[in-house]
Amino acid sequence: MFSPRGPSLRELCVQALSSVEGGYDLLAPKFDYTPFRTPESILDATTAALSEHGPFGRGLDVCCGTGAGLPVLRSLCRGQITGVDFSDGMLARARDAHPDATWVRADVRALPFANGFDLAVSFGALGHFLPAERPALFAGVHRALRPSGLFAFPVGTVPPATSVAHWVTLGFDLTMRARNAVWRPPFVMYYRTNRTPEVLADLTAAGFTASAIDLDTLGRHSDGSPRCRLLLARKAT
Repeated sequence: MFSPRGPSLRELCVQALSSVEGGYDLLAPKFDYTPFRTPESILDATTAALSEHGPFGRGLDVCCGTGAGLPVLRSLCRGQITGVDFSDGMLARARDAHPDATWVRADVRALPFANGFDLAVSFGALGHFLPAERPALFAGVHRALRPSGLFAFPVGTVPPATSVAHWVTLGFDLTMRARNAVWRPPFVMYYRTNRTPEVLADLTAAGFTASAIDLDTLGRHSDGSPRCRLLLARKAT
């Protein structure tokens, strides 16, 4: 499915009926050949936007997966690059692709870092956290950053109701909710639980000064709203 080197439909079904950690362990060998990998267009747009705020010292990729975000950090940071994820399978692929980085297995809701990084990024992971889990995630990132450190991550916006994408994402989220209501362990992955105002409020509550900028190079919806925003959260000095 997706490409000759990607997972089959059967493999995706097995993954979807696993836990988040177990599912990504299973998917890891073929993950980079799926549409789930963060597109280069988003990585490039994020790099361009953050280049106006750098350069930075040490960098952290939160929920790093197979390491798609490492080139972003490498282009912006002068110091050591670290990736953290809780999937052994994904980390194994990341180590193979980027042996010069540091890789840490940990639950990002309890990050084992303190005052160690100048820039933290995350790509495509926020949908794996329920709104009630965001405070712990953001508090851990805040703790991991040095004073004046920056946390940045792109967030897709909700498409207008007149678009096909609106109904596709809504249908996906409803399907996942039905799956999690009747099947254990749950697989948390939602597209419509991270609206920008609520996420900014949680970042502020965690101690950040938070804002959002439109990533105009990624285009706009038919109603004129941006397809993607970059959220910027600065730790106080």
